Amino acid sequence: MTDSASTPKPATGRSVLLVVFITVFLDLLGFGLLIPISAFYAESFGARPALITVLGACYSLMQFLFMPFWGRVSDRIGRRPVILISVAVSCVGFLAFGLASSLWMLFAARLLSGFGNANIAAAQAVIADTTTPENRAKGMGLIGAAFGLGFIIGPAIGGTLGQISLNTPAFVSAGLAAVNWVLAWFLLPETRKAGSAAHHTHLSFAGLREVRGQSNVGRLLTLSLLITGAFALMEQVLGLYFERVWVPAAATPALVLAGHKHAAMLTTYAMVAVGVTMTIVHGGLIGPLARRFGEDRLVRAGTVLLVAGLIGVPLAGEIGLFGLEFPVMVLLALGSGMTTPSLTSLLSRSADADHQGSVLGMGQSLSSLGRVLGPMTAGTLFELGIRLPFLIGAALMAVAVWLAWGLHDSGRFRSST
Repeated sequence: MTDSASTPKPATGRSVLLVVFITVFLDLLGFGLLIPISAFYAESFGARPALITVLGACYSLMQFLFMPFWGRVSDRIGRRPVILISVAVSCVGFLAFGLASSLWMLFAARLLSGFGNANIAAAQAVIADTTTPENRAKGMGLIGAAFGLGFIIGPAIGGTLGQISLNTPAFVSAGLAAVNWVLAWFLLPETRKAGSAAHHTHLSFAGLREVRGQSNVGRLLTLSLLITGAFALMEQVLGLYFERVWVPAAATPALVLAGHKHAAMLTTYAMVAVGVTMTIVHGGLIGPLARRFGEDRLVRAGTVLLVAGLIGVPLAGEIGLFGLEFPVMVLLALGSGMTTPSLTSLLSRSADADHQGSVLGMGQSLSSLGRVLGPMTAGTLFELGIRLPFLIGAALMAVAVWLAWGLHDSGRFRSST
């Protein structure tokens, strides 16, 4: 890395936020492109469902392990070089995924991409460097918006590109990462101030002991793990379930490939329905709903909707109408869209000032852990019974409903604006 990689460039706070938004959006767009096809691409190498979902868990595991790492490195050497290095790593990972000729290469590629795309802490640090405290929440919201757009547009494009070949989306993802690197090289300034250091918290037993006595915190952290894990159980096997239920069995290799492509498109339709609904909730509904009802009530309602949605996926299969999967996806998206931001808000309001950053960091870490544990078990459950991941997920979410009902009075947490 040359000296110019860390040389500050004049820029306004607004222009820096735009560059960070584009950086995170392109990261998530590249990831989203692979969602509809990754299960079937791995299946084409002979992978069983248990191994396919472990492949998905590899990516999340690297993010769980290395988000704090990239944050700490950005404190030492600067935000700009960390983002440039991490985007380059993810580009290599996507390219390797498309060029893979064996299962071990698929695993190595996903580990590499997960390591590179674990740069969210560095992106958040850029926002913290360039915003005032009163505008910081709005700045951090740009990352959420970039996530949402990446998850909507990525699967829609990925499913379409997957009709060309199952590895085409991976090559396009690599191309997007290369574009991302070039944009960051020319447009992203160094924002770390000399002598400044951000605190990047992660899950630790000592940290959990420190905050366990604070009102609602232990319950909310448990909810973060349960809700994310149950949703990940469903997410990782949804395409495989669609293939088993809605795609006719194939008798020849050519028909097998056609079946993979058909299942990838069905998965794309479902993910687009989820993404559009979640964007509407995050973009316009969550604020008014939180002000009117309070975040704790939104968590209760959201977990109930998630139970209904998880049961609804196999129920639509039993009825035999694929069209019923779309209202089920809307239920799942509404539930997730209501619970995720409400949990974060409640955690922030429940922790005392000295532990707020630590508590929010642990919440993020537990959510990441849920995205590891869910996929690691989903494939094995799917092999035992294709409805089992959804039903186990619904059972876990029912526990979340019970926990949510024990949250304290909503009036205490309701927004004053």
